[in-house]
Amino acid sequence: MQMPLDPRTNVFRPDLADIGLQGRVQAAHFVAGQMARVASARLAMFSTPQPQAAMSSELRAGEFVDVFERANGIAWVQNRSDRYVGYVAESGLAETIADPAWRISNLQVYVYPEPTVKAVPVDLLPFPARVAVAANLPNGWSRLVTGGYIHTGQLEPATVLCADYVFTAGRLLNVPYLWGGRTAQGIDCSGLVQLALELAGIDCPRDSDLQRIIFGAPPPSDWANYPYARGDLIFFPGHVGIMADTTHLVHANATHMRVTSEPLADVVRRGAEILAIADGDTVRRRPIAA
Repeated sequence: MQMPLDPRTNVFRPDLADIGLQGRVQAAHFVAGQMARVASARLAMFSTPQPQAAMSSELRAGEFVDVFERANGIAWVQNRSDRYVGYVAESGLAETIADPAWRISNLQVYVYPEPTVKAVPVDLLPFPARVAVAANLPNGWSRLVTGGYIHTGQLEPATVLCADYVFTAGRLLNVPYLWGGRTAQGIDCSGLVQLALELAGIDCPRDSDLQRIIFGAPPPSDWANYPYARGDLIFFPGHVGIMADTTHLVHANATHMRVTSEPLADVVRRGAEILAIADGDTVRRRPIAA
């Protein structure tokens, strides 16, 4: 029997659906998505067209989406990076052609109106946002296609990967916890895991329950003596983290309201039940989606 489609990763409603789902879902109309580029540094995504609701995820500068509906300044989109579906402010999208071939390499980078550090910045881009560069200037600055300047030393090719995803997660220690966040300006538990794996070239869904389905295996009854290793993923109800070594968990959490590294035993003592464990070697064998 075919499993029902998850609306978080499939575009369908009773009135409208992705034309690619024709024959699989019932809808009054089917349409093909129109590609757009994320122009905002961070663009909040919601599960309903009411922005007053809790943020379900967010889009990063340079990501591409398919737009299925535009109404009252709100766009219904699917992120091409992780296939997540939601509603965003239409003003945060652009249709102009650009190749965001460069990635912010520092945790946060200012965008200046002129190629000098003495200018007042016009924007702040968080890691791992992507940008399109129009020109590299001889004075060490890069002019962006969208306008503004970034110091060239703060950019790296977007194709650069870091196989050590534990190192990437560690770079984000003390980044503020943000429900739905996916950047170094704010991130949640599954966003941290997804970001770290993405930059290692590993395909990873957005939410922790979806990550657990893909990667996780039931834990042993004697969890305390399990041979944890660096890179293992640990899943709890509504939560996930990455083992930094044999005893410590790196995770974005609302207890400390930031990304922390702490003994796994302390997390369990606070009442977090281990639902599943993903062996790091298994995680590393999953390639990124085409």
